[in-house]
Amino acid sequence: MLSHLDKQGNPSMVDVSEKQVTHRTATARSVVVLPAEVLQHLANDDLVSKKGPVFQTAIIAGIMAAKKTGDLIPLCHPLGMDNCNVTILVNEQEEIVIDCTASITAKTGIEMEALVGASIAALTIYDMCKAMSHDIIIKETKLIAKTGGKRDFKRA
Repeated sequence: MLSHLDKQGNPSMVDVSEKQVTHRTATARSVVVLPAEVLQHLANDDLVSKKGPVFQTAIIAGIMAAKKTGDLIPLCHPLGMDNCNVTILVNEQEEIVIDCTASITAKTGIEMEALVGASIAALTIYDMCKAMSHDIIIKETKLIAKTGGKRDFKRA
């Protein structure tokens, strides 16, 4: 059964009033593939574009987006996160790896906040680099791990 449908099949926010308050964390990852002509602008662990430092701007955008998740996704609970951290690195395949980790002590999970944070950070990289190339690929966004609530999850 889908958790966001009521008994009549209509959209419904999940009632968390009976759930236990627990410490919850979630980490999501987005991977961005940049063409060589964009990667050549990598210096001092950041890309520099005409719009400014790309990774630093993407980190701020990811955190801001995670804080707004309840406003963006209709049936998400509005949450006051305890923490949100976005990291960006270039892996061995020269892909940009964005990890967003969010945490809260609450009755509901924080996976959507982490997923939105990673996604918007990736979109910000695209936006800041598109003047250099439109051959940018946001390859994937996925949940890496979550703790708290009914069950923990860790992607193998």
